Amino acid sequence: MAEINEITPNEEKKVLNFVQQIVADDLAAGKNGGRLNTRFPPEPNGYLHIGHAKAICMDFGVAEMMGGTCNLRFDDTNPQKEDTEYEQSIMRDIRWLGYDWGDRLYYASDYFPKLYDFAIRLIKEGKAYVDDQTSEQIAQQKGTPTQPGINSPYRDRSIEENLDLFQRMNAGEFEEGSHVLRAKIDMASDNMHFRDPIMYRIIKKPHWRTGDKWKVYPMYDFAHGQSDYFEGVTHSICTLEFVPHRPLYDYFVRELAGDSAKDYCPRQIEFNRLNLTYTLMSKRKLLQLVKENLVSGWDDPRMPTLCGLRRRGYTPQSIKNFIDTIGYTKYEALNDISLLEHAIRDDLNKNANRVCAVINPVKVVITNYPEDKVEMMEMDNNPEQDGAGTHSMPFCREIYIERDDFMEEPPKKFFRMTPGKEVRLKGAYIVMCTGCTKDAQGNITEIQCTYDPDTLSGTEGSTRKVKGTLHWVSARHSQDAEVRLYDRLFAVENPSAESETDFRQLLNPESLKVVTNAKIEPYLAQVAKAEDKFQFQRIGYFCVDPDSTEGHLVFNRTIGLKDSWAKEQKKG
Repeated sequence: MAEINEITPNEEKKVLNFVQQIVADDLAAGKNGGRLNTRFPPEPNGYLHIGHAKAICMDFGVAEMMGGTCNLRFDDTNPQKEDTEYEQSIMRDIRWLGYDWGDRLYYASDYFPKLYDFAIRLIKEGKAYVDDQTSEQIAQQKGTPTQPGINSPYRDRSIEENLDLFQRMNAGEFEEGSHVLRAKIDMASDNMHFRDPIMYRIIKKPHWRTGDKWKVYPMYDFAHGQSDYFEGVTHSICTLEFVPHRPLYDYFVRELAGDSAKDYCPRQIEFNRLNLTYTLMSKRKLLQLVKENLVSGWDDPRMPTLCGLRRRGYTPQSIKNFIDTIGYTKYEALNDISLLEHAIRDDLNKNANRVCAVINPVKVVITNYPEDKVEMMEMDNNPEQDGAGTHSMPFCREIYIERDDFMEEPPKKFFRMTPGKEVRLKGAYIVMCTGCTKDAQGNITEIQCTYDPDTLSGTEGSTRKVKGTLHWVSARHSQDAEVRLYDRLFAVENPSAESETDFRQLLNPESLKVVTNAKIEPYLAQVAKAEDKFQFQRIGYFCVDPDSTEGHLVFNRTIGLKDSWAKEQKKG
């Protein structure tokens, strides 16, 4: 029997969520011979998003925790929407999250012959029939939750005629939509899914793995449970929308297994989906955003896809921590995206090196500093990490600071640079603004300061306190960089709830701003590689974009140092 790793019996009730507890109880009872085998069954018709990450963490995580195995099975039953591009992206994303399926890679298409034979068997047993009606007619005859359905006029066809028609369907004799194979169960059932569900439909597009071999393809409800059974899956863990499907799942599996179901039968368990504020999880709508060029692709850093989150700078650990925080329940909920943002801030605060970058630069001339002098200032890499060390940053007469860090006529509690007031340049000296230069339009082109040579950080003279500390870079040594300031993709809290509004109209027009003349310190220019993460001092966390080339670094804003969005919403 599999054992729960690192968990003693006395601790189980404290640390296990309800799904893990069900699995633990089944193992303790010796069900399925003490085996544990879960599966993650994505459809290869789109890129994985953070909602799928919750399922991945459960499917692979519970197997890892309790000494079982987890299969990766592609539910490739609809060749009209599937592609190898999606297959490969899904495998990359699962591995990026830190999970692996080993030698347990499967496809629903692996079971097409077995599923077809099972359908033939049901026809021969009088439990399935071919229906010639349109999908609209079938839907109308299904009734409502309070009214029973109406039998199809083709429900009592002979076994011989159903066999002949089904085989001809697969031979390609009929057009798509002209015939379907339905299970003959109960048109008066309280469960709408039992009202003669469709098992097979005709699709004439070649399958990306099986080519032209098949012209009929199984529906999800018919293929899923049987695929679990063929693989020996013990626990089929899925989301709450499949609760009403569970009786049909059990029905088909028990029809397939017969008496063997007493010894082994997969068990379906449901948990709540991951829903986020300011986010859409619909693959159909995400695909529309991509196809209509409203985003730059599936990996656009504003997208909730795992490849988009990775490109933006999110880490696997931050996503896992977020999922642990919101947990697994039997109730749907809308989770505040600020919880996800807190998780990445917390992770990067511990692990990202601190560097200096100026996004909106204005030049500062320190008039009493020698023109040719250059000093190397020691800057902490990460004060949150023991042994993270330091790096050197050049300081000279001319530097850049953020334009927003200077005001000629500041309001109260403005503790940054202003005429006649002192501020500290981080890791360097205290300076005082003595004036500024403007162009003909009144824009500030240069700020003049003087420095106090006895106030160098780390020396005895550094004990003098001032209220403001600014980040900076050397004008002579800094390099240009492109910075993409990403924000939330949607401007409304729950875009899914705005059913009467075109979701495209809900997009946040401020979700991306591109700065092409940012200035970065030379250390950052030297060490930055694609997907590296850094904290830009006083600004936020940034990730090196794969678009970067030699001499042209591109940084994506992962998240600000604080939740400025919430403050802006309160102001509004």
